[in-house]
Amino acid sequence: MMNQSPVETALSRAMIRWSLTKSTPVADTPRSWIFRVEQNGRNFGALKILKPVVAEEEGRGARLLQWYEGDGAATVFDIHGDTIFMEWLDGGPLADPVRAGRDDESTIAIATVVANLHRPRAGAPDDLQPLRTRFQTLFDTDVRAWPHTARDLYARSSGIALKLFDRPSAQLPLHGDLHHDNILSSDRGWLAIDPKGLLGDPAYDVANIFINPKNADNIAADPRRIAARADILSQRLNFSRKRMLGWAAAHAALSACWDLADGNPITGLLACLPNLLSAYDQA
Repeated sequence: MMNQSPVETALSRAMIRWSLTKSTPVADTPRSWIFRVEQNGRNFGALKILKPVVAEEEGRGARLLQWYEGDGAATVFDIHGDTIFMEWLDGGPLADPVRAGRDDESTIAIATVVANLHRPRAGAPDDLQPLRTRFQTLFDTDVRAWPHTARDLYARSSGIALKLFDRPSAQLPLHGDLHHDNILSSDRGWLAIDPKGLLGDPAYDVANIFINPKNADNIAADPRRIAARADILSQRLNFSRKRMLGWAAAHAALSACWDLADGNPITGLLACLPNLLSAYDQA
């Protein structure tokens, strides 16, 4: 054990703890190391070893995932320290059918997942992050960080966010990062992964859908797609269309603030935001 890296040590300990027989590295992301593992040569599982820099946020998400008990989400078998032992999902993401032109079908699938995640359950984790805290970056961002031509979009979106926070709503445990690439196909249907673990307005949980999937801005920014997505989600989940589109615009602006802070382009978000704001105005 002497010369092992921290991830090798965590992996060795996990293999012993859960009687796993074989591990294959799958991904090394900024947030975690992921391995596919075998139990007794028959069943596959996933080990997710969190990186220290995000362990608090990711740990919160993992405990929420565990709380879902596999209902609309990947099943977490056990958590020990910063290592999560969970169900292996080898199906593709919900982004694939969207890019293949089946956006309505995908939005219906999202509504089903959200309904399952939001089902009443006892004993929610007590360390969920308030949605208002999550949005602090939006309110703290200097408008001059935004391109000159887009500053009115920032002002309008942050105004909508403040209005949403001022109007009371139900407070539910939220996935907090639900988008097409965080919903995977499985033999149990479509299942969510990688929640953030928030607490707030249930309608926020579909906000991220409206700026996704990645590399499909032509779909997300299309006013007809925005309207069709809003129709399906509001009908199936009984969310206020106005509130849902307000959160979608606010979240798009928040995402842009995060991207600007990281030095990433916001072209795709700026393609979506004016159309989300106009859909909000018309709702």
